[in-house]
This record gives sequence, structure tokens and C-alpha cells, in this order.
Amino acid sequence: MATAIILILIVVASVLFNILAPWHATPAASNWGSIDTTQFITLIMSGIFFIAVTVFMAVAVMRYRHKEGAKAAYQPGNKKLEVWLIIVTSVGIALMLAPGLVVYSDFVRVPKKAYELEVVAQQWQWAFRFPGQDGKLGRSDIKFVDSTNPFGLDPKDPAGQDDVLVLNSEVHLPLNQPVKVLLRSKDVLHDFDVPQMRGKMDMVPGMVSYFWFTPTKTGKYEIICAEYCGVGHYNMRGHMIVDEQDAFDQWLSSQPTFAQTVATAAKPSRDSVLEKGRLLVEKLGCGACHSQDGSASLGPGWKGLYGRTEQLADGSSVLVDEAYLKAAILDPKARRVQGYPPVMVAYTLNEDELGALVALIKSLGTARQGDELSTGEASGSGDDLVAQGQRLAKSFGCLACHSVDGSKGVGPSWQGLYGKTETFADGTTIKVDEGYIKETVLKPNTRIIKGYAPVMPTFAPSDQELNALIAFIKSKANAGADASKAELGK
Repeated sequence: MATAIILILIVVASVLFNILAPWHATPAASNWGSIDTTQFITLIMSGIFFIAVTVFMAVAVMRYRHKEGAKAAYQPGNKKLEVWLIIVTSVGIALMLAPGLVVYSDFVRVPKKAYELEVVAQQWQWAFRFPGQDGKLGRSDIKFVDSTNPFGLDPKDPAGQDDVLVLNSEVHLPLNQPVKVLLRSKDVLHDFDVPQMRGKMDMVPGMVSYFWFTPTKTGKYEIICAEYCGVGHYNMRGHMIVDEQDAFDQWLSSQPTFAQTVATAAKPSRDSVLEKGRLLVEKLGCGACHSQDGSASLGPGWKGLYGRTEQLADGSSVLVDEAYLKAAILDPKARRVQGYPPVMVAYTLNEDELGALVALIKSLGTARQGDELSTGEASGSGDDLVAQGQRLAKSFGCLACHSVDGSKGVGPSWQGLYGKTETFADGTTIKVDEGYIKETVLKPNTRIIKGYAPVMPTFAPSDQELNALIAFIKSKANAGADASKAELGK
């Protein structure tokens, strides 16, 4: 009886959750509200079968529950029941599939007067191309791709000379104008997704996929990659801005054409070298891992990098000059900066391309003499180790489970942890010191602190990286006490 009651409660709770849940899709900003309707039909059909099956189970449990002296009757099969089950199931599946097939057919049946937009994906960024005054997109081929031609446009095709290129992750579209979105990838599988537009399609290398939609509301909408495409996948974002026609025309006229980018690259000036560097950054996807504004990212930031002394993962130090930058681009894992994961791929670039990238990095500022430590000082500086440990904690994902402000997390907070006495799940205790921290990083699930689950993965950092992590944890040892004193002093 208890089982039957639980089954009925599950049905009631599921129905109430779907009716009262605060998590609902935002209103569609395009003509594809029919996609929402299709999903709702699928939900209703699935819900009907779920309720019917669960209620039947509850009835069966009550009606056929064990009774003293009762004996089950043997029934080898019921063909009539099987036929009805096949018919009802087939009809249900057809009812769920039919609306989706109808909507998908419309999704790829592009109106004749649709405005074309090409989206090019590359780890981990977006780029866009519009047709020029002739209304036609020029031919493209992978063999034409280079630092000055990241889209791979055929330089001999006159239709491509006036194509408008958008070499960043923000694109504008006109309101109430049907748009055919052409999708291609330059490296791995991606997925172009603008949730509010209900537009979503895979981007397969070597293929051009497409769909269409009509923006119906002005605004700024986020573009995301909905297919895991590597370590920088989380950072592959952009924005689609829907404007009135006049505002869109003004924005489009401010973007460079293919012919203009080629002409700019041919000018022997410092600006053209920097522009070439910026084009390479867009082409190679460097910006997904290296920030240019000093913010933390997956790799070292480029602001003020040139001329700085960096500590490497093997404990040695290096002055960031032209030679080091070129070597790091061609063989990034040979001398890796401490605190960053070895995820950068090697690039094959010529001297001109390397020079353009180095020039761009130099243009973002150089380290001041008074701010930099010598090689010997860098390796022994406590502040430097703490900063490296903080970078490691971010790159390894430690801060997803261990807070540094005393708040509850999946694992113990690092605020006030060093020097604290902790109790293990088996009742024994330990004082948190360097030896224990090293042990718990290398073999995290051998001794579990009471109240926490054994879910931490095993890491294999170098001795230098371990020391940096410990230095960072140590720096938080008195944070809890300082916060308490500050609170009492108020």
C-alpha cells in the first residue's frame, strides 16, 4: 500500500512542478514560437504516458499485492493486449514526432528574399560575413586561409571583394528581416545557438549547414556554443544585436570589406603589423585563453607581459622577450608558465606572422623595471608564490569546491584551514600542515574529513606547483580570524 501511495504522490508532484515551476523559457524573439509549441506537445504526450503508466503501476500494486493463501495465476501471453499496446505506442510516438518534423521542414525551407549571414566557428570564437552591395557571398576554400584572409575567401572571385567581414564575436541584424544563417567550422564540431531566437544548429567541419529565422524584437541576445569543443568551450560566447533597419545599415557600413582588409595588410606600416596581429588572434582563437585587459583567463594575460620575468613549471625563470614568445607559440609545452595547465596547441607560423603577434603583445604594455623581481627573487618571493597558487587553484578548478571566504562548499573552505585541527570520518584527527595538504592533493580520498564526500579527483602537480598551492592556502590561514576581529570592531 505504501508503494502505491508513493507512486501516486510522484504523479501529483510531477504535475504540480510543471505547472508551478518558475523555470520557463523566455518568450521567443523570432518567428519560431512554433518550436515552443512543439516542445509543449511533446511534454503533454510524454506526461500522459507517464501518468498512465505510473497510475497503472499503483493500481496493480494495490490490486495484486500479496495476500495470505493467494496464488498467482500463470498466463503465458495475451496477443490481443500486445496488439493494442503496439498500436497505442505507435500512435503516441507518431503524435510526438509529427509536429517536430513539420517544424523542422519549415526551419530549413528558406524564403527567397532572406538576407544571408555566414557564421564561422573556430576554437573558441565566432566570426561573421555579410554579402556586399552585389547581394552575393564570395566563394571560400580552406586553401585560401591565412593571417590576412581568415575566412578563406577566393581573392580572384569578384563577388567576394565587397563581402563585409565581422572579425569579432558581436553581430548585428535588422529587425523583421528573414535571415538565412550559413554555418561552417574551421576546426572541430561546434553548435551555433541563440536561445531567444530558438535558432540552433550543429557546425560540422567540411560541411555548410543552415537554418533561417526572422528577428521580431530589438535587443541584445547571447550566442553560445552548445557543443563541447575543447578546454575553452565555456568561453565561446558572443552577442547578436537586433536593430532597426537604419541603425543596422549604419553599423554594417562601418565594418571592413574583404578588399579593404587585404589592402590594409599590404601596407608596410606599424598599424598594419598590429592589425595583422589582431587578425591572427581572431583566426587562431588566442583571445579565448589569453586576455588583453589584464583579467584572469586560462593562459597568461598579455597586458604587461612583455619584459616580465615569469616562473616556469619546472622551477626556473624566464624573461619574456621576443625569443621566448616565439618559442612559446611554436612549442608551448616546452617551457610552461607555472600556474597554467598544458592545454595550448603548437602553431606553425612563418616569421612575419610570429613578428605580428609579438608586436601586438608588445603594444599591450611592457613590465616596468621597478615592478619586476630578479630571477632569484622571483623563485623565492612569498607574494609571487601566493599569486601563482591562486592561478593554479583557478586553472585546476579547486575553487569550484573549496571556498576562500569561509562559505560552505563541496569540500572544506580554505579560509582558516592551515593550522586547524580537522576530524576524519573514522574519528581520528589531524592538524592541517604542509605534509597533510600535499598528501590530500596527491591522494585525496585516502583520508576524508568528516562531513564531506570522497569526490575530489587526483591531481599530479609538480613540486613547485604544490608549494605554490600551499602558499596560497597558507595566505588564507588568518583570514577567518581577521574577518571576526573586523566584525567585533564594528
